[in-house]
Amino acid sequence: MDARSRDGTPRDTVTVVIIDDDEAIREALEGLLDSVGLQARSFASVQQYIDGCPPIDIGCMVLDVRLPERSGLDFQIELAKSRNSLPVIFISGHADVPMSVRAMKAGAFEFLTKPVHHQQLLDAIHAAVTAHRARRDHERGQLTHRARFEALTAREREIALMVVAGRRNKQIADDLGISEATVKLHRGQAMRKMAARSIVELVRIVDALMSPAA
Repeated sequence: MDARSRDGTPRDTVTVVIIDDDEAIREALEGLLDSVGLQARSFASVQQYIDGCPPIDIGCMVLDVRLPERSGLDFQIELAKSRNSLPVIFISGHADVPMSVRAMKAGAFEFLTKPVHHQQLLDAIHAAVTAHRARRDHERGQLTHRARFEALTAREREIALMVVAGRRNKQIADDLGISEATVKLHRGQAMRKMAARSIVELVRIVDALMSPAA
């Protein structure tokens, strides 16, 4: 589905990956998604998906728990190791509590039992796609902030980190043996290059870059 954002610019294509060894279920799900304007790619096994699926911008995966050769649960563990993996919505006709708990603890977005109610599945897909887009946009934003931060001069970076640590201009000037006016100049240049409209925003951006998760 080629959608456009409110400003009229193209948005990434949303693709829902379906992995289920039951052809009738694959066809039914493809028809359901097509009826609401969503693009679907379906596969009969995990290996078929690995061999034939191109990179996907935004989307999610509807994954059967029980599959030939490699189970959906085992594949989810592999997916979880990739930071760019699609959100997984499990569907199963033989679900039990331990199985669903295992899936959710491993990072599944949702766990639904067959026969799946159409609206319930569509709601889960919408939520998963929204979450995937938000995560992707956040990661792109972090890459932009990282590039901007690395483009700072050594002095600008040093002063930015001291500002984020809560040091005042006068304290920074005394620590570095420079004038307060020079501190203000470098701080202003750092904020401009980082596209930070305020000290609070600079702190938020740099803190995010310095966090272990980043």
